[in-house]
Amino acid sequence: MTQHGSINGGSVIGASVLIKGQIHSREDLRLDGEAEGQLHVEGRLTVGSQGKARANITAKEVVMGGTVEGNIEATDRVVLTKESRLMGDVKTAGIVIEDGAYFKGGIDIVRPAPAPKADPAPAVRTQSAAAGPVGQPAAGQ
Repeated sequence: MTQHGSINGGSVIGASVLIKGQIHSREDLRLDGEAEGQLHVEGRLTVGSQGKARANITAKEVVMGGTVEGNIEATDRVVLTKESRLMGDVKTAGIVIEDGAYFKGGIDIVRPAPAPKADPAPAVRTQSAAAGPVGQPAAGQ
């Protein structure tokens, strides 16, 4: 059973809910209940202060207030608030760890892939309005 509610355009897994298996969300997700298995969130995953995950997590951003046992891979950043507990490795471009947060694991800071350079605009040749076709005099001559 899942419980969904709207929170800034995302979904909520309520405090009384336990989900086992793979969870895939194309939008932001807030976990106030419990999850076991795999969590893949294309946006931000927020683990509420009562939230618990025994899972490997992949997301754009992870903001933790609860407990996670598992590895986290976030393309943008991971935020561990003072109430959070993380036992697992983190791979991310940026991390914030507040005083009071519990963290046991390793951190791998990765640089985001550089954006592809745009090609300069191709040169555009224009023909003067006064000139006629090649080999012919201009109009009015």
